Amino acid sequence: MGIGELDREAHVPEATSAGAAPRTLAEALRARGDEGLAALLRARPDLLSPVPNDLTQLATRAGTRGSVVRALDRLDRFALQTAEALAVAPDPAPYPVLLALLTGDEGDPEIEAALPGTVALLREQALVWGEDDRLRLVRTARELLAPSPQHPSPTGLGPTVAEATAGMSPGRVQEIIAAAGLPATHDPVSAVAALTELFTDRARMGALLDEASPEALSVLDRLVWGPPYGEVTANPAPPVRWLRDRGLLLPVSARTMVLPREVALHLRGGRAHRAPEPVAPVVEVARDYRPQVVDSAAAGQAYATLATVEELLKSWDQGGPQVLRAGGMSVRDLKRTAVALDVTEQLAAFWLELCFGAGLLASDGEADERYAPTPAYDDWLDLPPAERWALLVAPWLTATRTPGLVGGQDAKGRTLAALGPDLDRAPAPEVRHRVLELLATLPPGAAADPGTVLARLRWERPPRGAAQPAPPRAPQAAAAAGADETPGAAPEAAGDLRSRLARWTLAEAELLGLTGRGALASPARALLNLPLAEAATPTDHGGRVELSVAAGRAATLLAPLLPEAVDHVLLQADLTAVAPGPLRRPLADALAVLADVESKGGATVYRFTPGSVRRALDSGRSASDLHDFLAAHSRTPVPQPLAYLIDDVARRHGHLRIGAASAYVRCDDDTVLGEILADRRSAALGLRRLAPTVLAAQTDPASLLDGLRSMGYAPAAESAEGDVLVTRADAYRTPARTAPVPVPDGPPAPDATLLGAAVKAIRAGDRAATAVRKEPAAPAASAGGLPRTSAAETLATVQAAAMTGTAVWIGYVNAEGAASQRVIAPVRVEGGFVTGYDHTADEVRTYPLHRITGVAELADDQV
Repeated sequence: MGIGELDREAHVPEATSAGAAPRTLAEALRARGDEGLAALLRARPDLLSPVPNDLTQLATRAGTRGSVVRALDRLDRFALQTAEALAVAPDPAPYPVLLALLTGDEGDPEIEAALPGTVALLREQALVWGEDDRLRLVRTARELLAPSPQHPSPTGLGPTVAEATAGMSPGRVQEIIAAAGLPATHDPVSAVAALTELFTDRARMGALLDEASPEALSVLDRLVWGPPYGEVTANPAPPVRWLRDRGLLLPVSARTMVLPREVALHLRGGRAHRAPEPVAPVVEVARDYRPQVVDSAAAGQAYATLATVEELLKSWDQGGPQVLRAGGMSVRDLKRTAVALDVTEQLAAFWLELCFGAGLLASDGEADERYAPTPAYDDWLDLPPAERWALLVAPWLTATRTPGLVGGQDAKGRTLAALGPDLDRAPAPEVRHRVLELLATLPPGAAADPGTVLARLRWERPPRGAAQPAPPRAPQAAAAAGADETPGAAPEAAGDLRSRLARWTLAEAELLGLTGRGALASPARALLNLPLAEAATPTDHGGRVELSVAAGRAATLLAPLLPEAVDHVLLQADLTAVAPGPLRRPLADALAVLADVESKGGATVYRFTPGSVRRALDSGRSASDLHDFLAAHSRTPVPQPLAYLIDDVARRHGHLRIGAASAYVRCDDDTVLGEILADRRSAALGLRRLAPTVLAAQTDPASLLDGLRSMGYAPAAESAEGDVLVTRADAYRTPARTAPVPVPDGPPAPDATLLGAAVKAIRAGDRAATAVRKEPAAPAASAGGLPRTSAAETLATVQAAAMTGTAVWIGYVNAEGAASQRVIAPVRVEGGFVTGYDHTADEVRTYPLHRITGVAELADDQV
């Protein structure tokens, strides 16, 4: 078994018996099988960009700071605690030492059962290497996790005795060991070793602490779980002096003391962490509902989502608010949108971002840039309701834009605007998926306790550094004996990004109808490609389908749950109409022109007004058309007041004609024109009589039309030929726009094909890099490591290799000047080119002879 391929179910990992113990991470990777390398590249895809040339380069890249930080950030809490324990353990650390740091003196069966799999996981990700008797944390990870005054460890431990006494005078060291009851030594190194041995000997250490006063023990208790540093006065109290004289507190500076790591571990009972968490918190059920109740509630929310989106974008049919110079909407426009939708500003930002993410809303790109619906919105309106819902939730699931940040501030103190820049957060899609998957682990109809969901997410991806103790500024050790505060590991940061994203996800999923009453609905299970009959585990995702296909399945499940559209209304004598359900699209569009929405809900109420009737007449419909329309779509007779309203507005509609002179007014009744001229409100229009039945205006026809309507008249526009112009409510649309592209959180996960090709290439390159060459009679390699031979020697060697079928080592410089070394088996040499099987690239290639710097034969056992 290769290193890194241990059985995670084993109680205690067993060291590999194949060959000698690896001396470097590269040797440990070289001992792995192809599956082990593929697992590493799958877990850390940043190592694939670009594909490493060989395993040495892979090991080097796996130890870079950026890659290690990314790998540590993706560890669960117990894996991170295991790495932190290795960072404070001796290097290398035997497996029993690591186990003791995590379990302490009392032991812990859960930790003992979980640790083998966790060590195997760290090995798989190349954060830990070596056999079980010599476990090593990669150097960069140790630098990141080991305690230091600048970067305290989450363990709360301080430096070792050797580290804390590094700058201490030999005489002071001798004074400490004498006070601790140890014999004097001839050098400070042996003195420090003797003091360390004392602090790690449980019996002798217990006897030493038995001599301490209760006040001195109280000082140690306040430092034991961190932070390990404490400030002292120039004249410390007797308990502090007693601890300092015996090395139980060591000076860091003139005013600061530190608790050595060995002392802290003794006081902790050998445990590196105050509360190891080997088992993930369980997501608990808050309340159970029947699955049908959950699906019905979710369907109601889904229908409300469609209505809200349609209402928002319909209100912007003639163009929405202006785009700020820095991008996004102004606070004033956001407030207006919130008032129009009758929601909070934060919720209005969510609906705006939902439309923007689905590609239904964008800026028009004009000089006076404004927001408006896109042409995709019209196509969206023509789809069935369930499909419209699916086209909203699928982009939401993968979007990196985070509407919950709207109203907050960026790093420079600028307010984050809705639809503006800087709202992308790369972890958002992963958190949304994970939250919904955790809800799916519960039985259908079970609503999760949000607190346990957040706790599980914090365990799976703990915010690294949030639980660290404070920097060295602990309370004065002299005053610590009577202080109220008990130092310890700081609690998890309540406002870390992933927790905020999770809380927003729970709220947004309920708004969108993915959950009903806090439980995952059936359409959401289909969207996640989860089984519908019973709960699925988060890893039960074999045969995952494309998101578009999953969204189609979710729409199919939602469709029967949505209310069916109706094709009629109920007209009432108070000039209102009641829609007993969602109206079919043509009826809803026509009624929206003829009447104004008075109230929304399960039954929408429309009100007919003179202005709304005139709007319908302006759209080209006659009074008889309106009567026929109402009679055809009403289940009740058309009330007489409504019929009178239509006839009265139609009688006056078009009585006046507006044209371009700049503009003119003509009317067969000259007394009406006289009334207009006599009205003071017409002064701004610049009217004058040209003929008994014609008035000229100094304003444009549109302004003249609006001005006369505001005076109570009902004019109609006409063309240059004198025909009535039909003004249709054509909606303003932006040019075709694509939905915003999510910002990736690092490189994408590689598929099986890419992993197989990458492992094959790395193996081939490693064989070439580690191949043993014959020692040349004279120096044949340059300082850069490439072989150097004359053109004649190169030609003769590759021709001989082609005849004998053997492989050779060549140095090659490509057209860009990049030098590399390769192992090839020549098969043909002609025309200034050599063609052969390249073991480095694992394929047949042709190389120009003039670009080969030199050639050397391989050792006999490598041929």
